[in-house]
Amino acid sequence: MEERWHEVAQAYADANQLFGDIVKVTPSSKVVGDMALMMVSQDLTKSDVLDPTRDISFPDSVVDMMRGSLGQPPGGWPEGIQKKVLKGEVPITVVPGSLLADIDLFGGHEKLEKELGFDLSDAQFASHLMYPKVFRDFMAAQDKYGPTSILPTPVYFYGLQSEEEIYITLEAGKTMVLRCLAIGDTDEDGFRTVFFELNGQPRRIKVPDRTHGAATARVRAKAEIGNVTHIGAPLPGVISALPVAAGQAIKAGDVLLSIEAMKMETAIHADRDGVIERVDIKIGDQIDAKDLLIVLKG
Repeated sequence: MEERWHEVAQAYADANQLFGDIVKVTPSSKVVGDMALMMVSQDLTKSDVLDPTRDISFPDSVVDMMRGSLGQPPGGWPEGIQKKVLKGEVPITVVPGSLLADIDLFGGHEKLEKELGFDLSDAQFASHLMYPKVFRDFMAAQDKYGPTSILPTPVYFYGLQSEEEIYITLEAGKTMVLRCLAIGDTDEDGFRTVFFELNGQPRRIKVPDRTHGAATARVRAKAEIGNVTHIGAPLPGVISALPVAAGQAIKAGDVLLSIEAMKMETAIHADRDGVIERVDIKIGDQIDAKDLLIVLKG
C-alpha cells in the first residue's frame, strides 16, 4: 500500500486516538500500525470502527493488546474499542507476567531440541520462549530455503540482477560463487526461468514470479454483499490457519480462518451459529479482498 502512504499516516493517527493516545514503543507501536493498515485496506474510518452494528475482524495483535497481554495504560483501555475488539471476552487487568507459568530452562531447552531434531543455542531457545510462532516460522523457512542469513541483505530482499555476481561463504574455507546470467519472462503458470552459474557451472531453475502474485493468485468468486452465508476476505493476504472444514458446526465467535498480510495476522470469526457448507480455500492460498472463502448453510 505504498501508494496510499498519506492515508496510512492519517489512519495511524486515528488508530492511536482510538486506543487512547498510547505510549508507542515496541510492540505497541506495531499494534497501532497493524490497526492503521487494516483500516486503510478495508476503507474504514474511526466511526466505522466504533459503530456497534458493524462487525469487524481485528488484527490478532490488536486483540492481544486489548486483552491486556501487553499491560494496560493508566485508566485502562477505552471501553468502546476494547468491548468491540474482544467480542465478549473478559480482559485481564493484572500485570501480564504474573500469569506466566514458571519455565524449566534446562528441561525446556532439551525438550525443544528433541522436538526439532537439532541442537539449539541459548539465543535460539530464548527467541522461542519470547516469540514461539515467529521462531518456528523462521526455522521452517531455514529448513526450506537453507541458511538465508548468510546472504547479503539486498540480495535477500530483491534477488540478483542479470550479470550480477556474489560470493557466499557457507563456512570457513567454503565459499560459493553465484552469478545471475538472465531472467526469463513470466509464463502462463506464473513462473520465470532463471539462468545462472554456480561455481562456474551453468544452471537454470523455474521460480514463481511474486511481483504481482502471478504464481499463487487465481481468480476467485467474490462474496455477495448482504449474503449472510458468505464469508469474504476483509483484506488481501495469505491463508495462514484454517481450523474448520465442510460439514462442521460452528458457533458465533469461533475462529474460521486467519489471514497473514503486511506482517500481521487477522483472525476471521463467525458472527453467528451455523454449519459450514463449503470451504473454497486452503492454507497457503493467496487471496484478494472480498474473495469468497467460506459458505455457510442457509
